[in-house]
Amino acid sequence: MKPPGAQFWMGTDNLGRDMFSRVVYGARVSVTVGFGAVLLGNLLAMLIGITSGYFGGKYDIVVQRIVDAWQSFPFLVIILSIVAVLGPGILNLVVAIGILAAAAASRVIRGATLAVMNNSYTEAARAMGCAHSRIILRYILPNVMATIIVLATILLGGVILAESALSFLGYGVPPPFPSWGAMLSGSGRSYMYRAPWVAIWPGVAISLAVFGFNMLGDALRD
Repeated sequence: MKPPGAQFWMGTDNLGRDMFSRVVYGARVSVTVGFGAVLLGNLLAMLIGITSGYFGGKYDIVVQRIVDAWQSFPFLVIILSIVAVLGPGILNLVVAIGILAAAAASRVIRGATLAVMNNSYTEAARAMGCAHSRIILRYILPNVMATIIVLATILLGGVILAESALSFLGYGVPPPFPSWGAMLSGSGRSYMYRAPWVAIWPGVAISLAVFGFNMLGDALRD
């Protein structure tokens, strides 16, 4: 538990491990889970939102009621339940967070799809007898892609925060991989008073990552 200095910029933990190296390496876990969950969540949201907005009718009503039920469950409780069943690991974290993140995003994509459906070029494509798949892939998807990209960047911060929370509770990526949340939960919580840098630096890393991705999402939205 050496304090920060010239040799160890962020000090060392109770086992003598360099905190700077662990914080930097822990970014791999957060970024991997973040991008993986956002990719999976956006793919599911695209599938649900575009088809629901395009086909409408009873299909739209049924799908939206399922999404309503999906969003009514407490986010953290459902993630903990899924991870408890699947077991800890990067892939299981990506699947659990990605599935739950898709519900809210699908609503936004559905709204963008409905707006595109009212444009004259979509009606012209229907009048020409284009297949549903062609209309979706050539006319609707390219015009809602901007919305999807903005959603992805805004979701990244929340996903990284969710991964850190799960790791803090012991349901994240198992050792020996360093995770910011696990670093806060383990030596960070145990030695906070004797060596505060053990808890400060992982917390700063989480805050900066979430803040940075949120600012990126806001800038792209603007």
